[in-house]
Amino acid sequence: MPATILTVPPFSTLCNAAFALRREVFVWEQKVPEADEHDADDMTATHFVAILEGEVVGTLRLIDKPEHIKIGRVAVRQAFRGQGIARQMMLAAMDHARAMGRDRFFLTAQTDKLGFYERLGFTAFGPEFDDAGMPHRAMRTYAW
Repeated sequence: MPATILTVPPFSTLCNAAFALRREVFVWEQKVPEADEHDADDMTATHFVAILEGEVVGTLRLIDKPEHIKIGRVAVRQAFRGQGIARQMMLAAMDHARAMGRDRFFLTAQTDKLGFYERLGFTAFGPEFDDAGMPHRAMRTYAW
């Protein structure tokens, strides 16, 4: 069953549920320091949520940069992984940006997720780096 994907304003009820989900996935599961989980971009980002069975089960955010749209904080509740929710959110978010005339996307991916993003048209570049204790690579959908 496909999830319902919505854009939500920062600190709305649904966005707060997304922030709670990010804490669950990044802070509790992946041991990201809580101080690193939220940043100033949360105030200006476009936040997306995936709703399934009446609850927020996925989230991501888009940050509008001059040179590209940065996608980040992609998270799906553990019990709902493997059902295509992250893919559905990514496609909806990229379509949203394209509707605004933006088609250059950038993200940093945990290295074990590279294949997922490659299937969405991203290419890794640059060296592997540590972010919050996990190996990451930069990825983009365009050439510089």
